[in-house]
Amino acid sequence: MAVNVEFINPFIQGTQAILRDVCQEEAKLGKVHLKESPYMSDTVAIIIGITGDIKGQVIFSLGTGTACSIASKMMMGMPVSELDEMAKSAISELTNMILGNTATIFYNLGITIDITPPSLLMGQNIQISTNKMKTICLPLQLSGGATFEIDVSLQDNKK
Repeated sequence: MAVNVEFINPFIQGTQAILRDVCQEEAKLGKVHLKESPYMSDTVAIIIGITGDIKGQVIFSLGTGTACSIASKMMMGMPVSELDEMAKSAISELTNMILGNTATIFYNLGITIDITPPSLLMGQNIQISTNKMKTICLPLQLSGGATFEIDVSLQDNKK
């Protein structure tokens, strides 16, 4: 399957920039791979829909400990030992900022997208099915060995 790299790079760039600027976290891209539907997610998944010139969804997937660590960094280092409503709100806002940044990168490439508000899911063994779309996994390695996964399922709406 031919993957349009033009659609993938903005997600990587947008996420790395926000993690660096907001969380002082240098995220390094791991091995990009396809996921077969249905697939399992980590314990925290944030889903954001995309419409416009391209449509689909982006799912940010991370472990609870990683989510607590990122929420703490977003709240100026305040200790976060559990994902309470404030921590969930911080993580959701981070993904919103990431896709806002990504939308700007797309706009500069002549591609217009709109994003839906983030939906945060938590639980063990979350199973995700993407209807008829290939899912490309962009795993970002954070300091301390944690992984911040971006699962991108898109279709070109211009065709």
